[in-house]
Amino acid sequence: MASIRDVAQECGVSTATVSRALAGKQHIREEVRQRVMEAAQRLDYRPNRAARNLRSNQSSTIGLIVSDIQNPFFTSICRAVEDTALKAGFAVFLCNTDEDPEKEALYLRHLSEENVAGIIFAPTGRMAGDFKKMSDLSMPLVVIDRPIGKDVADTVVIDNSAAACDLTEHLISHHRTQIAGIFGAKSQTGEERRKGFQLALQKNGLAERKDLLRSVPPREEEGYKAVCELLALPNPPDAILTTNGLLGLGAYRALMESGRKFPEEVSFATFDEAPWVSLVKPSVTVLEQPTYEIGSTAAGLLLLRIEDPKRSIRQVELKHNLVIRHSCGCI
Repeated sequence: MASIRDVAQECGVSTATVSRALAGKQHIREEVRQRVMEAAQRLDYRPNRAARNLRSNQSSTIGLIVSDIQNPFFTSICRAVEDTALKAGFAVFLCNTDEDPEKEALYLRHLSEENVAGIIFAPTGRMAGDFKKMSDLSMPLVVIDRPIGKDVADTVVIDNSAAACDLTEHLISHHRTQIAGIFGAKSQTGEERRKGFQLALQKNGLAERKDLLRSVPPREEEGYKAVCELLALPNPPDAILTTNGLLGLGAYRALMESGRKFPEEVSFATFDEAPWVSLVKPSVTVLEQPTYEIGSTAAGLLLLRIEDPKRSIRQVELKHNLVIRHSCGCI
């Protein structure tokens, strides 16, 4: 691999001149700059990123910590963060916590030791509740998906409670009164959505049946098992709501295997738009979250924070969207 010294020798200039030319500095003749650029390309020169970061005391990498990369919600966010970061010249380290506070602490420590320029992350319930730890992180920070206290860090979220309330009320509008709710366990997001579900029942004068509520790990198999249990009850639900896309996939599979008329006997709705929800029959009503916008907005806020660490904290709440299809009944 060619070094900066090789480029300098090729052009007949000093290594300092090569460095200034590649960095776009002023006070270099355009003819010299062009000669350096052509030599660097011809020799396939790559700058030593670590040395450059050490000199500038500024990393060109950001960290992204999510709870489950298998969840399409986070997959879309990751893509948006990467797209936005790359345009600004930053690479992305991706870390997956599985909602495990110990893994989260490990990744936060590693990213800090790597001196990343900043971090975007969806905190576990424990971290989201510990505002002091948030403020103690000595680097730019943006929190996504899970709300935290005010004036702690830049945040990008939706109103999870209002979203779940809207989705539950859509089921109620189809004359469903025995509605089951399946929520992600150990997740602040799951708890917020449970509150919205309960609010919708209260607003419409419906009793909450404890036997129709499940808090489970947000995995496809857990959604499948929960629906199998619910349908086996002596008084089964006439509607089922899941608050996570993976739970929704498992729930849908269980409904299709149950032998019940679906959606005539039991309606279904879930969070998160995914390719499968519009392809199956019946197609699935979903609460669509602006996942790409969440990621791009978070990355944009982080880049602004890196540029100006003292700017005021921003808390962005994006709009959700109810996408009505056939799984709740006729459109």
